[in-house]
Amino acid sequence: MPIVPQLLRQAMGQFATGVTLVTAEVDGTVHAMTANAITSVSLEPPLVLVCVGRERVMHGVLEQAGRYGINVLAAEQEPVARFFARQTDQEPAYRFIKEPPRAPRLEGALAYLDCRIVERLPGGDHTIFLAEVEHAEVQGGDPLLFFGGRYGRLASQPAAPSLR
Repeated sequence: MPIVPQLLRQAMGQFATGVTLVTAEVDGTVHAMTANAITSVSLEPPLVLVCVGRERVMHGVLEQAGRYGINVLAAEQEPVARFFARQTDQEPAYRFIKEPPRAPRLEGALAYLDCRIVERLPGGDHTIFLAEVEHAEVQGGDPLLFFGGRYGRLASQPAAPSLR
């Protein structure tokens, strides 16, 4: 059976992930995109990656900015995830914290990574933006999850400890 995009999307939808908001700033404007195509690559050196479709606005933003923030969303931040995934026109309450030269940080995120892009790799219809983590913060709490095309949360889990 040939692999068609719809089948691959359906199969990958069976893999539960966390939800992040990738942020970057260009010319004083904050740009954000909901993403679950991120991963930790290495601890030494600290590397992560995000995959962005070449046709997405965020692709050009990351090319210009040269860095990005990964904000791990809390369960109660589902409206923020939906808004920046372009699933709704209703803009929820949120606030970005700017601390240049770092990428913008989303207030209330469970964790934040400030990442400097070190390599761009072709990945089919996406670009893989490999980046070195230059700063990290962990707040802890209940994560927002994505599974089968829907947002959700863990049934029960103790809050993760803060590592400040």
